[in-house]
Amino acid sequence: MLKRRETAWTPALAWEHVLGNEPLFILDLRNADEFANWRVEGPTPLPTKNVPYFDLLDLDAESEEEDVTAAATKAIREHLMDELPADRTILVVCPAGHTSAYVAEALRDLDFEAVNLEGGMEAWGRFYYWRPVAEESHYSLYQVVRPARGCLSHVLVSDHCAAVFDPARHIEVYHDLAAEQDARIVRVFDTHLHADHLSGGPALGERSGVPYHLHPYDAIHPIDMVPARMAFEYLRGAQTIRIGHAEVETLHIPGHTLGMVAFLVEGRYLLTGDSLFLESVARPDLGGRAETWTPLLYRSLRELLRMDDDLIVLPGHFSDITRGDADGRYQARLGELKTRNPGLARVADGEEEFARYIMDSLPELPESYFDIKRANAGLDQPDEARASELELGRNVCAVSGQGG
Repeated sequence: MLKRRETAWTPALAWEHVLGNEPLFILDLRNADEFANWRVEGPTPLPTKNVPYFDLLDLDAESEEEDVTAAATKAIREHLMDELPADRTILVVCPAGHTSAYVAEALRDLDFEAVNLEGGMEAWGRFYYWRPVAEESHYSLYQVVRPARGCLSHVLVSDHCAAVFDPARHIEVYHDLAAEQDARIVRVFDTHLHADHLSGGPALGERSGVPYHLHPYDAIHPIDMVPARMAFEYLRGAQTIRIGHAEVETLHIPGHTLGMVAFLVEGRYLLTGDSLFLESVARPDLGGRAETWTPLLYRSLRELLRMDDDLIVLPGHFSDITRGDADGRYQARLGELKTRNPGLARVADGEEEFARYIMDSLPELPESYFDIKRANAGLDQPDEARASELELGRNVCAVSGQGG
């Protein structure tokens, strides 16, 4: 149970409570459209109520802090008392963690167990955690999770060397992970030119003074047809790369993009990027050529289906946060996905039926994805405010809006 002296939780602390399946209730004070776009979620459903702050309180912008708390207390007493639980902690959230602090204080004055999400949804969007996927005698593999975006990246560590796969833009987390493992970053890889989030790959490679790798087919904006303006080293299929004592094989699997690459770590762990997810498969329309790229996706997935059932698939994204295991990791045996993943199962129906399924399952394409690709190709340099705006909401890199 919450201790009375706690008035705020950091995103990291909030996640530990969520992951522990503790009784929680979320009171979200953002506007309805912001709430609809994304929210605090966990491995199990979280009861949540959206009450826009300015609908709850009729306050003048110049109100003093004491007046805001008093007004919040009055509004809650008059409008929300019967809709808030008395038997669980109420986590109050807003965009930046300011107005929610007043409402959380008012709730405590009314004898509710309430805490503020420190930094609000802005901080939640920047929150990452990592978990070990493999800890063997000569290597370790870690999954880095960004819950708000459903982004997954991976770090391979062997003999004090670290390789980072699909890093997000907040690159400090990868330096912290490497330092904790007494390793130095020696290589950085992107499975493809991302469209759903801003890559930290070029910046991480530059700051670490190490190579950043990308397949050359993705070193061009697929719509603008303008070549990339960032430094990278060519990545191709059928390469074998050593990170310390660990071996990484590359597989060129186009379809989501023309330069999509997967990585097979030590013959056991398959980093599939945005080609294969736990719930679905990639969308092939990010280059505006869905009918042309769908056959490429079909052939790539068919190649993956020929691989060992015991391979552990580690995707580049998730959309269903409940797919994580008890430790908050997102992984599955390839054999399991062959039977439960609807998009992968459709490969067995043949190319024509697979193409029909894909074309019928494409979700709406966010306009921001083209701008994100421009930034990831070094064609644009968004500032922090613009970067945060581009990354709002869930990613939709999969068909049916399910996989990534």
